[in-house]
Amino acid sequence: MSTPVTIPKLYKMKADAEKIVALTAYDYALARIVDESGVHMILVGDSLGMVVQGHTSTLPVTMDEMIYHTKIVARSTQQAMVVGDMPFMSYHTGAETAIANAGRFIKEAGAAAVKLEGGVSVSAIIRAITDAGISVQAHIGLTPQSVHQMGGYRVQRDEDRLVADALEVEAAGAFSVVLEGIPSDIAAVITQKLKIPTIGIGAGPDCDGQILVVHDVLGLTDRHAPKFVKAYAHLMDQAKSAVKSYAEEVRSGQFPGKEHCY
Repeated sequence: MSTPVTIPKLYKMKADAEKIVALTAYDYALARIVDESGVHMILVGDSLGMVVQGHTSTLPVTMDEMIYHTKIVARSTQQAMVVGDMPFMSYHTGAETAIANAGRFIKEAGAAAVKLEGGVSVSAIIRAITDAGISVQAHIGLTPQSVHQMGGYRVQRDEDRLVADALEVEAAGAFSVVLEGIPSDIAAVITQKLKIPTIGIGAGPDCDGQILVVHDVLGLTDRHAPKFVKAYAHLMDQAKSAVKSYAEEVRSGQFPGKEHCY
């Protein structure tokens, strides 16, 4: 990539059957790595509640926390499209609040778009935000902010409801939609029906793109990994080994050596 990724670019990628690569990021160092590696889209996900803050769900994450992390990522990024994830209760109480919170991601944090969870139930909110001139990425299927209603992180198999949700968010103005925890065959049907790109996470290979949590890709977490995750490195083990070596050298007096002194 040589120019910043835009929504028209994503539409062309879908039309050309060119896969969209997306990852999460939450800080300067990892955002730089992700951006410079040619990823098209960076989601500053409320998943930071689990992989950065140590919560057991995404629900405790606040708007101010999301703005803080999105600012850092946007500052770090030259080419990838940055999408800010609207946290629990930031868009649930009505269009006015939703627009104001979405606007903070654009004006304060420097994101190009926002993401919110839900299908038919939030289509009016998606429409209101897009009418205000803010680009929205939808998210259907397994929606982590509804974990209690769903009875846990369960694969979603109701094809009629999922297709209806996908068509509704497209009609409401979403520029793309994340499909999470959906059987591959259903995700393929949705991808074929929609004009907007689908970004899969646990939704099989036929989506227009894929997204994973960067900590999972790099092996930087000790949490239980869902079936759809593939670790491409095991950096937590390497990091522990490095820190242990540092601690041993400090204890023994080996570090700092002459070469580390002024």
